Amino acid sequence: MASHDFSDVQVEQFRKEGYLVVPSFFGPDVLDRVDTTIRQLTDEALKSEDRSKFLELEPESLEDCPVVRRIYNPYDMHETFHQLANTPQLVDCVQSLIGPNINLQHSKMNMKPPEVGSVVEWHQDLAYFPHTNDDLVTLLIYLDDATQENGCLRVLPRNHTHFFDHHGADGYFAGMITEDLESQRFGQPVALEGPAGSVIFMHCMTPHSSHTNRSSKPRRTLIFEYRAADSFPIQCVGSSVSIDADRQIRGKPARFARCAGPSPYIPRRDTEYQSLYELQSHSKKRLADTNTSRVPGEIAACKHEIGEL
Repeated sequence: MASHDFSDVQVEQFRKEGYLVVPSFFGPDVLDRVDTTIRQLTDEALKSEDRSKFLELEPESLEDCPVVRRIYNPYDMHETFHQLANTPQLVDCVQSLIGPNINLQHSKMNMKPPEVGSVVEWHQDLAYFPHTNDDLVTLLIYLDDATQENGCLRVLPRNHTHFFDHHGADGYFAGMITEDLESQRFGQPVALEGPAGSVIFMHCMTPHSSHTNRSSKPRRTLIFEYRAADSFPIQCVGSSVSIDADRQIRGKPARFARCAGPSPYIPRRDTEYQSLYELQSHSKKRLADTNTSRVPGEIAACKHEIGEL
């Protein structure tokens, strides 16, 4: 495990590129403990009468068995994740990036199971939950070895200082970037492969995505979203984000909100969805049906995704 906060060089890289990767930050002992907890939580949730409160399933099943796609709010569900998010060495690194007064905005776990792991389209996190400033950092902890074959994270470096359009031609929030990021007009996407235990520190406005899992191996990712204590939510929608939750990680609560950075991007929503996956799926179908997207390449991809090509 890393033993100290980031160097000036690492902080500068984060500021410039919009992300930073620390390979093998956590060792096998931590990963084994997390794995045991995941199995316990999923077994209990699948037996629950209302499992939708705890997790989300993939649209497809395997051998008539449900496949978990996402676990909601792991930080609030089990002490294992509470302890992990408060790991001093981890929080030291976060402090290097957003200062000494830190709250946890939300947590979730994306399972990306073998052969059925859902695609995640390009998006910027802060478009989902606008704040008074952009001092938020997303931590993605690989719980399995992550490769391009099993759908590792992809980012678009140096594009975290402005918002891309997340609205469709109908004017409603699509839950994904509706500009063509695959054209390389905004730079070359980078696939962030890494061994289990690696941690990605990503700016809240860095565009990112992931392909479906084409392999026989899982690619589980635990996600903690940290915010500076004086970065307050303006609008929060969805089960994984709570505007009222007080999850102080380090330092002192803020008495005043700090307004700084790019003007907050406020999504115009026509329907509220339980998850990013549902919203993106709905938006892709709507784009394909209307054929009014400004990005022809994206339309082709959408039609391919829903089986029209």
